[in-house]
Amino acid sequence: MSTSTLKSEQTKLTQQDRDLIMATQEGLPLVSDPWGELGRQLNMPAEEVLSRFRHMQDTGVIRRVAAVPDHYKLGYRYNGMTVWDVKDDAIDEMGQRVGDLPFVSHCYRRPRHLPYWSFNLFAMVHGTSRSEVEYKAQQIQALLGDTCANNTILYSSAILKKTGLRLRKQKPTP
Repeated sequence: MSTSTLKSEQTKLTQQDRDLIMATQEGLPLVSDPWGELGRQLNMPAEEVLSRFRHMQDTGVIRRVAAVPDHYKLGYRYNGMTVWDVKDDAIDEMGQRVGDLPFVSHCYRRPRHLPYWSFNLFAMVHGTSRSEVEYKAQQIQALLGDTCANNTILYSSAILKKTGLRLRKQKPTP
């Protein structure tokens, strides 16, 4: 059996896996024991719920289970995608260091599109004011030092609904 066939066999969803995904697409139950609550809803032990999620994560069916706070409700209404023109020989190290900053929610490398777009490192920061976002950008600038030739901040102008893949209930097959 080839590795790809084996991987394909490992990632086939059971009906119980689909039910778990469907039950959590809008988030985990907001209770002290979400695994137990899901188990009660789906008639399976909490340990099995957690085991199935771990298996789906191990096989790549799902990437992670994580909290996604609504930063607007927390008062962080200013969103700045800071963009940086970092030397190519320093971008891996500096990207890791920027991504490790506690106020950077996500950080990634993107290709340049010269001569129009020289920026190759993107780091998202949020703040309760525009000046807070700018202060955080100054901290990134200090970290990057002379590895960075240029930067700017792109501010959000609209709130976009962000969701991942959504499964639908399967229609019965005849």
